[in-house]
Amino acid sequence: MAASLFTFGAAQAQHAGATVIADAGRELFAGSPTPHLVAKQFKFTEGPAVNKQGEVFFTDQPNDKIWKYGTDGKLSVFLSPAGRANGMYFDRKGNLIACADAKNELWAIDPAGQHTVLVSQQPGLHLNGPNDVWVSPKDGGIFFTDPYYERDYWPTPHPQPIGQHVYYLAPGSHQPLAVEKTLQKPNGIVGTPDGHFLYVADIDGNKTYRYRIGAHGALTDRQLFVEQGSDGMTMDEHGNLYLTGKGVTIYSPAGQQLAHLEVPVDWTGNICFGGKDRKLLFITASEGIFTVPMRVRGVQ
Repeated sequence: MAASLFTFGAAQAQHAGATVIADAGRELFAGSPTPHLVAKQFKFTEGPAVNKQGEVFFTDQPNDKIWKYGTDGKLSVFLSPAGRANGMYFDRKGNLIACADAKNELWAIDPAGQHTVLVSQQPGLHLNGPNDVWVSPKDGGIFFTDPYYERDYWPTPHPQPIGQHVYYLAPGSHQPLAVEKTLQKPNGIVGTPDGHFLYVADIDGNKTYRYRIGAHGALTDRQLFVEQGSDGMTMDEHGNLYLTGKGVTIYSPAGQQLAHLEVPVDWTGNICFGGKDRKLLFITASEGIFTVPMRVRGVQ
């Protein structure tokens, strides 16, 4: 194992920016691992989330829109304006949970496009701008990250961050609890389908950690997963983790690097699995969206 890991790492170093697949990663792909450009008509894409039908919803944050990519491959605008939505995730009821950082809020958007504010600025709570979100399948509790990224659409400058934390919002509550306060800049977040573990990327620390989820959203037993940060991320049915930033990098549950996919843009923002069978890797990357056909399914 050590030899194969070293060989793959050396190959990646020699071909920086290239798509490189380790032997253990080849079985993940149904065809070419080269991302296919679907459309390039946006300003900056983010926040892909898939509903039960396999439709993918994603944001074009600078243009304040949420788009839908149907299972028929057609694009349509779902919501505009959209609260400058960023990261998103569907809950068990079919509501789209969105980090609406125009006013530092967390929204629940129903299938008709009507939104309810779940979290907003309030006395004793300082939010920088909710960024990415995951909903626990066990109890519907919501975890979200709150890093500080200055936005040119803010009407007045926001105060510099008091803290950049990971928060947990219990079902029925409007008061989130900071459950991780030690990261430099938490960003990407995703949990396991059994609701037992949470992965959080510290994008400034260039690390991704795994936590055990306890009662009331408590995060314990922090373990370093890989020495790489991430913007958004997702997971497949085998527990492989997909990180973004400079392309897409895929790791096994043990932290073995299985593949690196080059995406021909400056920045790859986020990722999810879509399609009727959940075997289409959907990538939001700067002005464009890309897809890769997979043999493995994504998890919800």
